Amino acid sequence: MKLSEELLYRGFKAETTIKDVADLDTRESKKFYWGADPSADSLTIGNLASLMMCACFVRHGYEPYLLVGGATGQIGDPKDNGERDLKSLEEVEHNKKCIKEQVERIIGGAGSAFTMVDNYDWFKNINYLEFLREIGKNFSMTQLLDRQFVQKRIGDGGAGISYAEFSYTLIQGYDFLHLYRQYGVDLQLCGADQYGNCTSGIHLIKRLENKDADVWSTPLVIDPVTGRKFGKSEGNAVWLAASDNGNGNFTSIFDFYQFWMNQPDESVEYLIKIYTLLSPEEIEDIMRRHSEAPEKRIAQRALAFGVTSVVHGKGAAEAVENLTATLFNRETDFAEFSEDELTEFAAYLPVVSKGTMLVDILTNTGLAESKKKAREFIMQGAVSVNGTKVTDDIAINQTAIVKKGKNKFVIVK
Repeated sequence: MKLSEELLYRGFKAETTIKDVADLDTRESKKFYWGADPSADSLTIGNLASLMMCACFVRHGYEPYLLVGGATGQIGDPKDNGERDLKSLEEVEHNKKCIKEQVERIIGGAGSAFTMVDNYDWFKNINYLEFLREIGKNFSMTQLLDRQFVQKRIGDGGAGISYAEFSYTLIQGYDFLHLYRQYGVDLQLCGADQYGNCTSGIHLIKRLENKDADVWSTPLVIDPVTGRKFGKSEGNAVWLAASDNGNGNFTSIFDFYQFWMNQPDESVEYLIKIYTLLSPEEIEDIMRRHSEAPEKRIAQRALAFGVTSVVHGKGAAEAVENLTATLFNRETDFAEFSEDELTEFAAYLPVVSKGTMLVDILTNTGLAESKKKAREFIMQGAVSVNGTKVTDDIAINQTAIVKKGKNKFVIVK
């Protein structure tokens, strides 16, 4: 399967300046860049979709340049509904480090060397007047005011926009120009929501270098059932970090696996093409077997194992797969687990100390948003200890597995 065919098969095509997708197969220059701003100390599964697209290009011989926006991250990518809060320089630096590690792990698995760059490295020495003369003079205010996000911010009912965020697109455009001049990069990959900003770089390369460059974007991942966007940066995001880097932006490997296991039948084929490395032949076989026995959730298992392997490694995926099979087996007697087995489980589940009250166990591990809510769960019979429902707030003094609802577990040891 050629690159052009795989991109279309997996749904990695939205707006692009490339008229014929087949041109990607014979493109003379095979260098691209993809960028992420350090707005948090972890990426989400929304970012992961774009990274999976990048990995697809890499598998077909393209050389990746991955940009972490140490400069743009100090301003913030403009939102449709208002200004972003400015991050401190220390927070930006912390977030950069965390994101670099995640990107290296995911793209590195595609089997190709890549170059990691940080736009702060070239922006820290740029003179403001020089930037206005070289870059600002080559952008029309009319062109910038036509941008969709600007229209939303300055139109009726809009929140307005600061000069800093208004200038964001010029800064991002300069990134593309710099990477073209420095490395010969003439293709930018992005999510569909970034397409407008990315075309600024094409404009600059044409105006200042008289050369052509391109942008290829992938659609935002939308749940076909709920219509909601995956991997939101606010609210109930699913993070790529498996542990807390300091700001609470993480999803445990077990919960990450369960998220994919819980996808409905209507969504799973769409998601498995985007988020796994399974071949079309493998996906076709999985979906055929799934349709014959949907109660076995064959497609969900393949999706969960595949995406967890990409993000956290095959070993971790195998471990949580086995843990899931054990915890959800109706014949499992939680009281019979040994200390060694519970210690092994503790690598993937929250752990609290013996002697902790049940209400505190639920609230301290995030399984209840408040003590009041925790007591409601207990009174409603939604909480069990070693497989036995508990309806009172008691201290858990023995080694145990606390279960809340259908798929939330805590180790007490």
